[in-house]
Amino acid sequence: MRAILLGGGLALLISLLGTRVAINLFTNWGYGQEIRDDGPTSHHTKRGTPTMGGVVIILAAVIAYFAAKLITQSMPSASALLLLFLFVGMGLVGFLDDFIKISKQRSLGLRSKAKMVGQTIIGVVFGVLALSPALEDSRGKTPASDHISFIRDYGAFALPMIVAILLFWVIITGTSNAVNLTDGLDGLATGASVMVFGAYTFVNIWQNNQSCELSPGPSCYEVRDPLDLAVVAAAITGACFGFLWWNASPASIFMGDTGSLSLGAALAGFAILTRTEMLLIILGGLFVAVTLSVMIQVTTFKVTRRLTGTGKRVFRMTPLHHHFEMLGWEQITVVIRFWIITGLCVATGLGVFYAEWVAGS
Repeated sequence: MRAILLGGGLALLISLLGTRVAINLFTNWGYGQEIRDDGPTSHHTKRGTPTMGGVVIILAAVIAYFAAKLITQSMPSASALLLLFLFVGMGLVGFLDDFIKISKQRSLGLRSKAKMVGQTIIGVVFGVLALSPALEDSRGKTPASDHISFIRDYGAFALPMIVAILLFWVIITGTSNAVNLTDGLDGLATGASVMVFGAYTFVNIWQNNQSCELSPGPSCYEVRDPLDLAVVAAAITGACFGFLWWNASPASIFMGDTGSLSLGAALAGFAILTRTEMLLIILGGLFVAVTLSVMIQVTTFKVTRRLTGTGKRVFRMTPLHHHFEMLGWEQITVVIRFWIITGLCVATGLGVFYAEWVAGS
């Protein structure tokens, strides 16, 4: 438990102070954000705001985790190292995307195919390692499960390894892109991430207390290394919290794709490693809603254009938060109300998680 507090506290401190340094450095280097021309006109004032702040989030979380392990004199677990690999690896993909935007002075970075290749490589390597027999613990448990899971593994049927890896890839790419789509207003994705990662800190602590290794029983959890995953979750929560100080409206820095892709991938990693893949749909309900808005908009436009010759739009603009901006909502109003929605989703998800344990105990 001490490692969890250390990880979260150190990450918060490093991120809070480090972001101030990053703002000065990125401003001097000219690492400013390019704004899409077809977006809300109010966003044009943000052009030139330092971006790539996700670098600070990643560094703060990683440094805090290893510092906490060093202080408590405990060894990192395979699950935590895999999670950090996914977190940092997807951050590198986002960093390339951000760097191209800055160097080419355009609002688009990596081409969609190139970005998908990077996400696929990181996701597949993670999936292979997470299911590798070489990473089994003394009980024969690999970091991830080859079962479909909601709050725990569902049924006795195990997926073929290739199918399980494909499922992991879908979850990782889908969630990383979902957080990326949500990162469109000052503090929106950062504040939402604080709540969801905070929820996974609680989930991991609870799974450790009710672990089948420590407390065998009908409601125990067959999750490997839950306590160490809680340290990582706390570290990322603290890093996002510290970054939010500078990212809240009016933002002094943006996380960029470096931050949004890495945070989305980390959420997917927690869902996979805690056997709560389907529960993530509830906990991350805001990210799901934002992604669906884009899918609905694109599908409706293409279908109606093919049928009538004129494309119809369901929303004034997507992602969803821009729709409400176009309706006249102030940016800060959209952000706060979306935070409230995230809080309700997290409360619902944790309620379902706890209710399942109570029902089975």
